[in-house]
Amino acid sequence: MLAPGLPTDVVGHIVAQARARNAQEAITGLLVFDGLRFCQHIEGPRRNVLRLLNRLDADPRHTEMKVLHEGVIEARRYERFELGLAHIEEGEDVEDLRRLDGAEALAQFIALRPRWDI
Repeated sequence: MLAPGLPTDVVGHIVAQARARNAQEAITGLLVFDGLRFCQHIEGPRRNVLRLLNRLDADPRHTEMKVLHEGVIEARRYERFELGLAHIEEGEDVEDLRRLDGAEALAQFIALRPRWDI
């Protein structure tokens, strides 16, 4: 979630910083933001992704971070995105994803992607 009291335009700053760092660390992915909550699908070398997760967890601009799925992939889904961004309506999709876990959460995220303007 976006930390209380922060304006939503801070997300643009987060994305700009993340794209530069992700490019250096061979991380790709998609960030979905509904005006309050984030949901992110991240891929890359395991140690780089774990370092990113630690930075996200320590970042005061985020709260209530939770990893819904972790696994190995055969091919990248976001090869051309250092960090793709989709803005969606509040209360739509992201809250539902938070209730899922594991492969079910990943499958739902992937199923919802065509609806999002990336």
